[in-house]
Amino acid sequence: MNDLPPRSPWWTGRRGEWYVAAQGLLFLLVAFGPRSAFGLPPWPAPAAGLASGAGVALLALGATICAAAALHLGNNLTPLPHPRDDASLVTTGPYRYVRHPIYCGVLLLALGWALFVQGWLTLLYAALLFVFFDIKSRKEEAWLMARFPAYAAYRQRVRKLIPFLY
Repeated sequence: MNDLPPRSPWWTGRRGEWYVAAQGLLFLLVAFGPRSAFGLPPWPAPAAGLASGAGVALLALGATICAAAALHLGNNLTPLPHPRDDASLVTTGPYRYVRHPIYCGVLLLALGWALFVQGWLTLLYAALLFVFFDIKSRKEEAWLMARFPAYAAYRQRVRKLIPFLY
């Protein structure tokens, strides 16, 4: 049920390659981008200490969710939003709670990093990453709906990026 030509060059973006490139740039921005801007105050000392602790906890949780989701996805794992030709629909493990647990884990990592480094701009980058994953997941889900008839029912009962919320 492949809706693509047999061998499409990567630069045509037919499998979502440009999403992966944009995602990589956003990851670099979160990790290495400027953390503050002229005129933004530093975080207050009590909040900074709490933020660092919460950041470490979110980093650990995000990494755990990403690893569990990737392991549970197994051979279906691909960096591209287009499913592999031999993919099967996975709705168990972390996928019981959220349709895109790797994205959820990465968002927790980005938020955790922003809190750990107390970066006002890093918080903004994490929010941009959320918007990006929301957009990317729409394209991915269109391909999943076309490939797997059962995806529609799964989509109705499981939230997209944040378990039980969104």
